[in-house]
Amino acid sequence: MSHNGASEQQRQILTTHARMRMTGRRISETALSAVIDYGRVVYVRGAKIYVIGRKEVTTFLRKGVKLADFEGIHVVCNPDGVVLTTYRNHNFRGLRPRDRRLRRRQNL
Repeated sequence: MSHNGASEQQRQILTTHARMRMTGRRISETALSAVIDYGRVVYVRGAKIYVIGRKEVTTFLRKGVKLADFEGIHVVCNPDGVVLTTYRNHNFRGLRPRDRRLRRRQNL
């Protein structure tokens, strides 16, 4: 059962770029599906990014779902759910929302 409620159709739509990146980075269709089904969702600069980190691995292991092999995989989608690219990165700092107040103060 999917945690994020992503439909089967959404998982099948990949851009040519995404398919090339998956092949080059050795990210399987199984990994892609697992990240979309069980990863956290972050909205960054108009993109919808699914990510599996340590928290997801720990949480879903208690429920009997093994995600350790997919830890650090990011799947970037457009707002319609089309997969644009995918990559591995264990550093999630780029996914944090930027502090808008800080930016406003710098502009003054």
